Amino acid sequence: MTAVPDRDALSLRVSEIFFSLQGESTRVGLPTVFIRLTGCPLRCRWCDTAYAFSGGEQRTIADILRETATHGTRTACVTGGEPLAQKNCLPLLSALCDAGFDVSLETSGALDIGDVDPRVSRIMDLKAPASGEAERNCLENIPLLNAHDEVKIVLADRADYEWARALLTTHRLTERCPVLLSPVQGELAPAQLAEWILADRLPVRFQLQLHKVLWGNMKGK
Repeated sequence: MTAVPDRDALSLRVSEIFFSLQGESTRVGLPTVFIRLTGCPLRCRWCDTAYAFSGGEQRTIADILRETATHGTRTACVTGGEPLAQKNCLPLLSALCDAGFDVSLETSGALDIGDVDPRVSRIMDLKAPASGEAERNCLENIPLLNAHDEVKIVLADRADYEWARALLTTHRLTERCPVLLSPVQGELAPAQLAEWILADRLPVRFQLQLHKVLWGNMKGK
């Protein structure tokens, strides 16, 4: 008989664990423990966490849970990189839920989200054309989304906005879950995106990256 591995002994490569305010999603502003996993198969043109593509430290799930618990909040976010690129991300998510954390997962949407623990809020970042990675979107994930999940789309220009608007209609995204649109910092003026959303009466949430407003692009914030 094959021995069943101890979940707590499974390990993942972790770039950093830190305590900050959630800067995106409908949880924006909430004190949150972030668990940033190492590695990502995508190379979005405006990626601001390229330092997480490599390096990091191999840590067990038990060790990650211990450090997460020291920060005094029950809100936890597993992010990257692309967290689902590591197979042990799935048992980590379940372990966090079992430990009583309110867990969200920030994922690119390029990898299958179907096996993610249903207690986890899946924040799926669909890639617009200007990112250079739109062809990597796994649109088969969209029917799996529910009201507990969210879709985030970062936009660099009007063409990206038109692409996102068509996606909303084709896949009836806003009927599945909240949808959040945000501008690429330094490329699309926030007020311009806000005007487009208002003109079209899009049933979406406009968002800026709060952590960048507060601290710039500082690592660990």
